[in-house]
Amino acid sequence: MSVTHTDVPKSIELIDDCPVREVLDRVGDKWSVLIVVLLGRRTHRFSELHRAIEGISQRMLTLTLRALTRDGLVTRTAYATVPPRVDYELTELGRTLLVPLTVLDEWANTHRDHIRAAREHHDRAAAPR
Repeated sequence: MSVTHTDVPKSIELIDDCPVREVLDRVGDKWSVLIVVLLGRRTHRFSELHRAIEGISQRMLTLTLRALTRDGLVTRTAYATVPPRVDYELTELGRTLLVPLTVLDEWANTHRDHIRAAREHHDRAAAPR
């Protein structure tokens, strides 16, 4: 689809200082989405998130949580206990992100088979004969 496609609103400008691009930089990566969805269910400790998200390293989880916290989507609460305890939860702003993510999840589940079939069709057509 091109920018001149008739279904694309003219108000969407593809510029460097684009709010959509700025937000997608944060929530467009798979780790942020998974973390937001998990925290949308309940508050989690770091170790719970690490166990729940297959394939994420401790470093990537730390970096992603810091970025989500910096952007005001997640709060980090540290407790002075032995051992130290840190809880992560969505902020009110973070909870508003669950609405579009839920719609995206529903869309993905509805169209998963169509997308897989399209990929297979494309790959067969593009394969050398």
